[in-house]
Amino acid sequence: MADGILVKDLNAWFGTLHVLRDIGLAIAPKAVTAIIGPSGCGKSTFIRCLNRMHEVVPSARVSGTVLVEGANLYAPGVDPVEVRRKIGMVFQRANPFPTMSAFDNVAAGLRLAGMRNRAVLNDAVERALTHAALWDEVKDRLDKPGSSLSGGQQQRLCIARALAVEPEVMLMDEPCSALDPIATAKIEELILELRKDLTIVIVTHNMQQAARVSEATGFFLLGELVEFGVTRELFTNPRDKRTEDYITGRFG
Repeated sequence: MADGILVKDLNAWFGTLHVLRDIGLAIAPKAVTAIIGPSGCGKSTFIRCLNRMHEVVPSARVSGTVLVEGANLYAPGVDPVEVRRKIGMVFQRANPFPTMSAFDNVAAGLRLAGMRNRAVLNDAVERALTHAALWDEVKDRLDKPGSSLSGGQQQRLCIARALAVEPEVMLMDEPCSALDPIATAKIEELILELRKDLTIVIVTHNMQQAARVSEATGFFLLGELVEFGVTRELFTNPRDKRTEDYITGRFG
C-alpha cells in the first residue's frame, strides 16, 4: 500500500448532529498514526469512517473522500464488506465471540469468506496468532472459549482475528483502555511490530501512548481536526494554542 490513506473534506452526521467537519489529512503507509482529543470530539467516528463502519448506525451518513491506494472507498458500487476486509478494526473492549473457541474466533473471517480447507485454516490461524504475539500462550488451548482468556489475551485474540484475513490497514479504537499496564505494554509492542507490514491508525486518550507508538498525531476537538503533524513536534512544539492547552492538561 504505497499511497497510505488520503482523507479530503470528510464530514459525518448522526441524524442532524454534525460530528465531523471538513477533515483532511494524509495517513502514511506502514506507520502508526495516533488520533487524540477529549471525549466526544469525533475520534472514534473518524476512524469508523475509514472502513465504512460509521454507516452501519441508523441515520448516520458521510460526505467527502477517503482514498486508499488512490481508490475512493465511498465511490458508487464499492462493497463496504470488502472495504472492511482490507481495513480491519479492533475495538475498545475485547469482543471475542464468547461461545466460540479461540481457534474458531480467529478463523471466523476466513470461514465467512468461504474458506473450508482445514489445513489452510490451521496455517492461517497459527500465522495470525503468531503475528499477534499470542501463539505460544494459547497453542495448547485453542479449543477453549476465547472468553476464557485474560483481558489482554482477548484483545490480542481480536487482533489475530482481524489479521487472519490479511488486511492492509488496522484501525484500533482505544485498544488498551480496559487493560492493565502489563497487558498494555504487550499491545504497544505488538503495534510497533505490526507497523512493519500494516498501516495503523490508533485512537487513544493516553497521550504517553501516542508519543510511544506513533509517528504522526492528529488532535481533534469538537469535530474538527485542529492540528496534525509529526508526533514529537506536536507534543513538544504545538502550533495551535488549543493543542497546547489539551496536552498540558488545561482541559479535556
